[in-house]
Amino acid sequence: MTSVLLLATLLLTACGNSGANGNTAKETNTTNNPPTAAATQSAETTAPAPEATASPTPEATADGGTTGNSTASKGEASAEIPLLYHMNKNYDIVPNEEATNKKVVLLTFDDGPKDAAMINPLMDVLDKHQAKAIFFVNGYRVKEHPELLELIHNRGGIIGNHSWDHIVLKDKSYTEVKKQIEDVQNIVKETLGEAPHFFRPPHGAGGDVGKKVAAENGMLYMTWSVGSLDWEMKEKETGKTEKLISNVTDQ
Repeated sequence: MTSVLLLATLLLTACGNSGANGNTAKETNTTNNPPTAAATQSAETTAPAPEATASPTPEATADGGTTGNSTASKGEASAEIPLLYHMNKNYDIVPNEEATNKKVVLLTFDDGPKDAAMINPLMDVLDKHQAKAIFFVNGYRVKEHPELLELIHNRGGIIGNHSWDHIVLKDKSYTEVKKQIEDVQNIVKETLGEAPHFFRPPHGAGGDVGKKVAAENGMLYMTWSVGSLDWEMKEKETGKTEKLISNVTDQ
C-alpha cells in the first residue's frame, strides 16, 4: 500500500447541506445525505479553522488509522505502522516528512450503516484499490442493525461517530450534544470493543460545543473539503454516477 493510497478519514458520504465549517484538506465524502468535513468526501465546503484546543489531532497512519490508544488490526502493534500524515489546526492533511507525497485523498462515507447490499460492493472496490475509508455512523442505525456495523468493521472499514440522531448540534446545549455523541461512542464500543477516534458533526455544523465534546472523548473533529453533492440528486434522476464523478473531480 502506497502513501498515496486513498487514506481513510472522511467519507464518500456526506451529510448536511450546511456544509463543513473549517476545513481545507482534500476529503471526499459520499452518502445519501449532505456532507461535513476535511478530506475528500462527496459533500463539501470549507469553514473557519477551529481553535487550537478545539479537538485532539491524532496522526494519520499509512492505512488510515491514527495514533493513540487504538491498537492495530490483525494483532500488529500500532507503533509498527508508519505515521505518514497528520491533520493540522486548519483541517489540512499534511505529511510528517517532506519526502512523503503531499497528494492524498481521504475517503469518507456518512449516515450508515444502511444495508449489506450497499456495503459489500463498496468494500469490494476499496479492497481492489488497497484503499481505506472512514464510515461515520449514526447511533440509531447501529441500534437497528449492529450486524451491519460489524460487517463494515470486519471488512476493514474505520468507524467514525456521526451523532445519534443526525441533528444539527451547533445550537444545542452541552448536555444534549454530549448525549448525542457519547451514546454513539458507547454503542460502538459495546458492539466492536472499541470506540471511534473520529467525529463528524451532521451537516458539518457541530459548533464549539461539538468540538469540545469530541475533544473530551479523544476524537479528531472532522468535516470535509470536497463533496459529491449526492444529496442534491433526485431519486429517479439519471446519470448519477457520471455526475458524482464530475462533481468530485471538477473540485
